Amino acid sequence: MSILKRITSILVFSEALVLSCAFYSKVFYINAQVAYLSSLFVIIGASLAYKKMVITKVDSKTYESDRDLLDTIEDPHGLYEEDSINEAPAEELDLKTIVKEEKAKIKTFSIKSMKHGVRGSVSVFRIVPYIFLVLGFIVLKNNNILELSVYLPSLLIGIVAGSLVSKEIAH
Repeated sequence: MSILKRITSILVFSEALVLSCAFYSKVFYINAQVAYLSSLFVIIGASLAYKKMVITKVDSKTYESDRDLLDTIEDPHGLYEEDSINEAPAEELDLKTIVKEEKAKIKTFSIKSMKHGVRGSVSVFRIVPYIFLVLGFIVLKNNNILELSVYLPSLLIGIVAGSLVSKEIAH
């Protein structure tokens, strides 16, 4: 089955689930629909933004090969690495130089690191769904039809559907 067919079947099934709420009441359906679409858009938007950021990073060839994940967890600061700093005896080591070299290796907060973090956070794929989420909530609240007992659980439908769609998009 093609990716488009799988995505369509996921969305049709989840929308049918939300649409079944219309048989209960109109307010119930509106709350469920807004919550479902909000969480669906947020999950899909976040995964698309992340995918775009990863592809850009790989295409720009700025990706650095990192240590194995297990090594990073067990030894986050590289204290047990087999590479020694210097083979010279302790009396002959220039500690000031070694400290300066090690300080240079430490990643500090800089404009470049801030740009990288902001680039991933300020994607259109992330901002638009959150605007939809906030505005949908405000519209429901201002029209006095917000039912949190319906709205909050309905977010789960969109989260599950968005996760499944995002998994299909990633392949």
